[in-house]
Amino acid sequence: MEIIIFKIFLVLALFLLSITIAAYSTFSERKVAAFMQDRIGPNRAGPFGLLQPLADGVKMIMKEEILPASSNKLLFILGPAISMVTALMASAVIPWGPDITIAGTKVHLQVADINIGILYIMGVVSIGVYGIMIGGWASNNKFALLGAVRASTQMISYELAMGMSIIAVIMTTGSLSLGNMVTGQSGWHGMAWNVVLQPLGFLIFLICAFAETNRTPFDLPESETELIGGYHTEYSSMKLGFYLFAEYINMFLSSAVISCLYFGGYNFPFMDIVQQNTGEILFAFICFLVLMTKILFFIFFFFWVRWTIPRFRFDQLMNLGWKILLPLSIINMLITGTIILLNQ
Repeated sequence: MEIIIFKIFLVLALFLLSITIAAYSTFSERKVAAFMQDRIGPNRAGPFGLLQPLADGVKMIMKEEILPASSNKLLFILGPAISMVTALMASAVIPWGPDITIAGTKVHLQVADINIGILYIMGVVSIGVYGIMIGGWASNNKFALLGAVRASTQMISYELAMGMSIIAVIMTTGSLSLGNMVTGQSGWHGMAWNVVLQPLGFLIFLICAFAETNRTPFDLPESETELIGGYHTEYSSMKLGFYLFAEYINMFLSSAVISCLYFGGYNFPFMDIVQQNTGEILFAFICFLVLMTKILFFIFFFFWVRWTIPRFRFDQLMNLGWKILLPLSIINMLITGTIILLNQ
């Protein structure tokens, strides 16, 4: 019973964490953009503008709910719901810290420690594109439909290279479980990170993560200069909020997956020495803070790239995915397999 209560508490904590990170990511992005453009950014809602996400949320809720007369009402509502639910589901297999003991039983600091965790994440992320496609099609708006087609084409194209880069990591770690992948990087006093063994795989995965989250320079599905607002052109109020929140939650979880696959997850230099001199709960909390620091760094990197690099043309986007990243990921996988075979 204690373990069940702990898991329920963990689910609620992850839900609140994801929502909070998504809300303050909007604020942080505007602040980063302001700094890079020599502006101040939002600073009127509360001290230093820290209540701006709350003001934005209230504004979203208070907006009028609009259902286009020619839209498919059920699917129009279902689209943003699918995007939001799939974005939240992916966090279930992320290991947030080492095991702790509760009532004499060791429990994992992850909702579900399944042995195919990385396949689960890829599957859930793949379902997310249905939310965008359904929403764009159900709007009965040509610009929304074009944005949805672009989003689905882009995600399908870049998922292949992303999957190939993950296969190389699976080959080096010998497991599909994210928990085992993170634990396997605890060698060398917590510094045996996969990015040392898979630098090319990391670069491919990082580029694909930008494409999967529709972030600049891969934001063609919602490019205002061409498609008004893209797949969410006809949306307003909290349905639009769900699409925007889902994008930021996906960015948060992409950063978490990058940290776990390539940067040791909650492992940090000389963690074995820290573990020997601290209690179990305190050590788990330190590991959680280390993982969150890595995640926040990659979220900042998403912001940095957005306000630095212009978006691609669509033909350039397709060429990068199919003619550059996919062959590179296959070559990386073959090189990894060859090295493993020679070392046996």
